[in-house]
Amino acid sequence: MKVVIVGGGLAGARCCETLRANGFEGEIVLLAAEEHLPYDRPPLTKAALKGELNTQLRTDYDALKIDVRTGTAATGLDTSAKQVHTAGGPVEYDALIIATGAAPIRLPGSERQLAVRTVDDSRSLREKLVPGAKVVLVGASWIGAEVATAALAAGAEVTCIESGPAPLGNALGEEIGKRFVDWWSEVDLRLGIGVREVTDTGVTLTTGEEISADVVVAGVGVRPDVAWLGGSGLEIDRGIVVDENLRTSDPHVFAVGDVAVRWSPRAQERLLVEHWDDARTGPDAIARTLTGGESVAHDPVPYFWSDQFGHKLQYVGHHSSTDTAVVRDGVDGKWAAAWVDDSGLLTAHLSIDTPKLMIGARAAVSAGARPDALALRDIAQPLS
Repeated sequence: MKVVIVGGGLAGARCCETLRANGFEGEIVLLAAEEHLPYDRPPLTKAALKGELNTQLRTDYDALKIDVRTGTAATGLDTSAKQVHTAGGPVEYDALIIATGAAPIRLPGSERQLAVRTVDDSRSLREKLVPGAKVVLVGASWIGAEVATAALAAGAEVTCIESGPAPLGNALGEEIGKRFVDWWSEVDLRLGIGVREVTDTGVTLTTGEEISADVVVAGVGVRPDVAWLGGSGLEIDRGIVVDENLRTSDPHVFAVGDVAVRWSPRAQERLLVEHWDDARTGPDAIARTLTGGESVAHDPVPYFWSDQFGHKLQYVGHHSSTDTAVVRDGVDGKWAAAWVDDSGLLTAHLSIDTPKLMIGARAAVSAGARPDALALRDIAQPLS
């Protein structure tokens, strides 16, 4: 049996490891679009921007007997012939795992803009973050905040353009987002304004104002990398639709990580998770299926973290736009946030500089807790 893995990120590397760990002895081919071996992406906008970390993963491909082909991007998929198309010719498979991740959304205008998605992006930006450099960030997002933190530490002058009413407003809602405004005090933060286009000298705002910049960073989101799958017959809905075992509409094809829209029995809906933790844990479910073991549903409580402006944010769960946000107050200015649905079910929790609180919150979301409404507002009270 031959397994082909398309994608050179954490999910691809973990697929190699978990297949061998579960006893798979067949041929494994890993196709990586970049010239680099798979590496860790979250640090690219954190420690790597400060030159403090090597993001290379420690997977030993030789020991695992993996045929790694870097610089080999998938350009198409023929499921009837069981072939992945590449510039170097077709690659046949018995089982296929798609782990191509997501691609950054580009802004209209000049190609001089940066979007930190690859290790080369991170290195290029790091070289430009020098004292006095004028940096324009588009989007007060998770990535925008992390880049702003690194840019300020390097002595750069930072302007951030955010079309919404508050930082992280799209992710957490306006009420919670406004609580982060003070963190941006060293940044020229422009809220409620959009960018019309990136120019060769900076950006032009929707108001017509032009802002000059030495570097422009787009932090307005990503989209699952599925453009190469046109005509494949796989079901696509934002990303590749998979069941709780990460199997696609084709029984020989699986998808995992940022590219997958998975069915969640817990949430009773399809989730596009796009978090590091999902890419880390998902491959085990695929490996168990491919090695003939008992199928295991991949339905963990989503989790991610962000380091910004000297704080660590940790989010667990998945809330919808109709859930109610509850601010949880504590002593010495500490606070957290929780989301509950109409039935009082705890759907998500945001912890700030409180790792122990995050652990309890994750357990509560997993257990389907329905916290007392009054106790929920007190950060010292248990959630279950």
